[in-house]
Amino acid sequence: MNLKHLYYFWKVARHGGVVRAGEAIHITPQTLSGQIRLLEESLGTPLFSRKGRTLTLTAAGRLAVDYAEEIFALDAELERTIRDFPKGRPTEFRVGVSDALPKTLAYRLLRPAMDIDGPVRLVCREWQLDRLLADLALHRLDLVISDSPVPAGVEVRAYGHRLGGSGVAFLARSELAARVRTPFPDCLAELPLLMPGEDSAMRRRLDEWLDRKRLRVSVVGEFDDHALLAAFGREGVGAFPVASALADDYLADSRLTLLGRADRVSIDYFAISVQRRLTHPCVLAITATADASLRRAAEED
Repeated sequence: MNLKHLYYFWKVARHGGVVRAGEAIHITPQTLSGQIRLLEESLGTPLFSRKGRTLTLTAAGRLAVDYAEEIFALDAELERTIRDFPKGRPTEFRVGVSDALPKTLAYRLLRPAMDIDGPVRLVCREWQLDRLLADLALHRLDLVISDSPVPAGVEVRAYGHRLGGSGVAFLARSELAARVRTPFPDCLAELPLLMPGEDSAMRRRLDEWLDRKRLRVSVVGEFDDHALLAAFGREGVGAFPVASALADDYLADSRLTLLGRADRVSIDYFAISVQRRLTHPCVLAITATADASLRRAAEED
């Protein structure tokens, strides 16, 4: 199979048509159409169904696009790696962190990437998940860390690799916790509550859990940034949830006390890449240690 033909096919599929693809890569539509026909002949099956000027991927075409995404992502990664290798420059690892993810947890998941053989230059970007996925699709990022897989309806071909999970614990400043008269979780109805923003997986899971428990709570603050949520919680503004894997870190602050843990609530964390098969050494270091790290932290808690 001629990889040049595959590249032209991939560009046409990504741009949604021969004319737009030709404008993007400065190739005439006639040349692109001829190259794609040669590819189809070599594979023995059509990759597009044609109705006038409209091209629609066939089932074989959709499968070919999946493989082409991986092939050309690896090609770009190989070029970066080999270009840097003889110069002794550090391996660059560009990662996006969803703004819904607690920063302490993000650090815990990313830290193993700094321990691979050879120097590493870590470049972190924090933003909303959809914006990070757009940069991932354009190969501006090597990986995205999130508390949810690729959302339905997002037109980005990417793969979510589960890193592990954590339960949820509720904490409060000791003076606030001393006011409660009922055991957990009923005591949450007696206290002002701080909650993550509506876009976070933790918020969705906790809303479902509160409904199951038939608890009517008073939410006095919502925060997209979990560090800011915790800062308000430390000052006694309200009780607040944290990932169980991080509970010990928070309880090192003697002003805080554990109210209890939400039963049957678990938050999964994902590494999202454009590759089905992970190859970047920093990504491999993260996926190799993440699940054990989360489990160990939860067991220590």
